Amino acid sequence: MKPEYQALARKSVLLASVPEEAAASVLASAHARQFDRGATVFLQGERARAIYIVAEGWVKLYRIAPSGAEAVVGVFTRGSSFGEAVAFQHGTYPVAAEAVTDCMLVRIEAEVLLRMIRENPEIAISILSATFAHLHALVAQVEALKAQTGAQRVAEFLLELAPCKDGRCEVTLPYDKVLIAGRLGMKPESLSRAFGRLKEQGVTIRQNQAVIRDLSALKDYVEEDPALAWSKP
Repeated sequence: MKPEYQALARKSVLLASVPEEAAASVLASAHARQFDRGATVFLQGERARAIYIVAEGWVKLYRIAPSGAEAVVGVFTRGSSFGEAVAFQHGTYPVAAEAVTDCMLVRIEAEVLLRMIRENPEIAISILSATFAHLHALVAQVEALKAQTGAQRVAEFLLELAPCKDGRCEVTLPYDKVLIAGRLGMKPESLSRAFGRLKEQGVTIRQNQAVIRDLSALKDYVEEDPALAWSKP
């Protein structure tokens, strides 16, 4: 595995608080695996044997409902980990994982980490930290669905991707708009309407590029009382 991938994995939430010697032992048995866009990382219901850290690209986690509809649970990119909690329960993955771009993942066998935990219980704290981070993200998603308009959720999504701190900024949309809609709990047509509303906030969408006229103004819009946002034409 490339040193840069090892360094990235070491800084992830999963391993950041793990003692150096233990982290080195975990990464010594880990390996990087490449996935092409559209490739399956694991299936819903498959036995959970590994934890993954994204080294390059984007991965989505999703569930298939009995009706056949797909629900996007989360989208992860460089430095993010997924699959921790279920892997330690020797259970099955409650979601499926798919590469939405060409990507490189660091695979860590669950048994290796379990052995490390038995030898050094302090490592369990890092696992709890990673699990809490995922829980916090899910709570934030639910809060956004309840307390923000669709346009505000899209605006916040763009701000999360923005490489700038203030002023004018160009943002590259990392994956297709259908997935963005699913990630934000919207239908594709609702996403299109949200993009239209954001023109009034200085956001212009050109294919996979979003040009934000003023980041501060967009941040103010995201934090605006939803009741006021809903009342706007």
